[in-house]
Amino acid sequence: MTTPYSPRVNAQLRWRAGLLAGLAGGVAEVLVIVLYAGLSGGSAAAVARGITASVLPLAASAPAAIPIGLAIHFGLACLLGLAIALAIGRLAGTWAGTGSILLVLALVWAINFLVILPVVNPDFVHIVPMAVSFTSKLLFGLAAALVFTAINHRNPRPAESLSRYTSEEICHV
Repeated sequence: MTTPYSPRVNAQLRWRAGLLAGLAGGVAEVLVIVLYAGLSGGSAAAVARGITASVLPLAASAPAAIPIGLAIHFGLACLLGLAIALAIGRLAGTWAGTGSILLVLALVWAINFLVILPVVNPDFVHIVPMAVSFTSKLLFGLAAALVFTAINHRNPRPAESLSRYTSEEICHV
């Protein structure tokens, strides 16, 4: 049997918080791309197709390339949210945690856009300007940080962090 603050419950909570943070970050990135496309006359669909082309090149021209790209995007966003939740631990929901998240995501963006994508899919790097893709990654970080902060603000013990929540408490955020 687990107690409200057992390691097992805390691990479950951290996983849920990470998934929520990843989904929030993924939505933030999509909104940035849709907004940019609307203002610039570009195509948000081209970004989704580019994601598909980067991960599943043979599916890039398929009719389902856009939903596949979105599924890949949100899957990776959830994994990134989980990685952040596990990596920052007790810093989640604090100013230090927010700063850490933003630094990590700036690094993730740099590795993706300056190292990996130029080799895997050079065309993807130029679908939107670098500043737009960088902004979308930082907004991912802010959205994730807001999720962790919202979870921490539900805690009546402000000195304690995300790792102290029960699984029931996280479901009510």
